[in-house]
This record gives sequence, structure tokens and C-alpha cells, in this order.
Amino acid sequence: MFLGYDLPRLHAAINDLPPALLPISVLFDLLGLVFKRESLKAAGFWTLVFGVLGTGAAIVSGLLAENVVQHSEQAHEIMETHETLAFVVLAIFGLLAVWRILRRGVWSDRELPIALTAGVIGVAILIFTASFGGRLVFEHGLGISTERLEQIPAERTGHEHDEDQASPAAHMPMPAPADTSRAGAARPPADATKR
Repeated sequence: MFLGYDLPRLHAAINDLPPALLPISVLFDLLGLVFKRESLKAAGFWTLVFGVLGTGAAIVSGLLAENVVQHSEQAHEIMETHETLAFVVLAIFGLLAVWRILRRGVWSDRELPIALTAGVIGVAILIFTASFGGRLVFEHGLGISTERLEQIPAERTGHEHDEDQASPAAHMPMPAPADTSRAGAARPPADATKR
């Protein structure tokens, strides 16, 4: 536990830093170029630096959480892809941050298009990385114990909303819980997914 968080929840809290800071860094740099404002370029620099630090923290917390969270082989494969892509994002933005620090926070007119292109590519890879993290949580229930996953279907039965407030998704059948077991861990009983 760290500040009241177990490792999966700590990762869930920290992993918001890269997608919050890194795309904004690129946006600040683009706006600084368009409007010729040093304040926007400075904001781009600092959000880049803190975004890289946040990405490193997210990766470390994810690596620690990987060893304690229950998961299936299928989820493990997705987790490995998510991890690899996170390292690629860290490499791209880490190189941009070091390059920019060495240039004392300012890229030359020749360097700026290269840096911005790399930043846009990095943001695209970041979004792709986040989609794998979302799949792990929403399709495989990572961070939720098998015991807790077994309790959820029973809790959801009988809960209804007024017809005018219900969304179309409320009437869709509930999917079967994802296989969150790992070698040697108990799997949910087959009847746990029946309504």
C-alpha cells in the first residue's frame, strides 16, 4: 500500500499523467509556433518534462502491479503489448525532453518540425497504448479480484431505472466475466455467469 492505494489502484491513479500532459505539451508547442508566444513554448517545455516523469512513474507502478494482479494468459499478452508501447512512448518523449533540455528549452526553426512530428507520433502511440490499458480493465477486469468479479452479477440483478432514464445499454445482456485467473488460481464457477 502506498498512500492508501494498493498497486493496481496506484497505477490507475498515476497512469492519467501521460495522456494528460504529453498531448498538451505538443499542443502548447504547436500554439507557440502559430502565435509566436514564448509563454506557450515554456508551457510546452514544462508539460513535456513533467509528462515524461509521469510516464516513468506510470510504467514503474504498472510493472509493480503486474506482479500482484490476478489475470489470464490472454490478459497477460495484452499487458505485455501495453507495457512495450508504454516504453516506446517514454523513449519518444524522453528523447524529446533531453533534446530540449540540451537546447535550453528552445528548438531551432529546423528542429521544431522534427520535434513536433515526433510529438504527434508519440501522442498517437500513447492513445494506442491507453486503448490496451482500457481493454485490460473493461474487458478482462484487471485490478478486480476473481472473488469480487463473482459477486457482481448477483448485485446487478433486480436493479432497474425508470424507463425514461434508462439508456439502451441498460437493456443489453450482461457479458460473462472475463477469465481473470492465472496458472494455479481458481476460476469462477461456470454457473457464475448465468443470470
